[in-house]
Amino acid sequence: MTLVPLGEANGRDAWVVRADDGRSFAVFALEDGPRVTDAVCPHNQGPLEQGWVRDGQIVVCPWHWYRFDVDTGACETTSQYELGTYPVREHDGVLVADVGDPPRALSWSERLRAHSHGDG
Repeated sequence: MTLVPLGEANGRDAWVVRADDGRSFAVFALEDGPRVTDAVCPHNQGPLEQGWVRDGQIVVCPWHWYRFDVDTGACETTSQYELGTYPVREHDGVLVADVGDPPRALSWSERLRAHSHGDG
């Protein structure tokens, strides 16, 4: 489990936080509390913190306008993509996101197999 402090909004609607392991996450300051997602759009890696929040919970990617529910990660544009979402909780008086463990590093043979199948 990796807990990432959200920091303060300081007037911002969205910003990026980073885990110690290098992963980045977008924080969205919504009326009913912050939401945390992957920092980039799964479609083409657009910077989601630069997008727009619509209807109180839909983030729109600024590059190609793919729309994602910040609560579920579901993509309204196509079912082909899903955005990672992470629970927010208070830990020692600080709001944090539980972003789970970092992904396991792939061996060279796993990387080559993924690449040959178009996944890498």
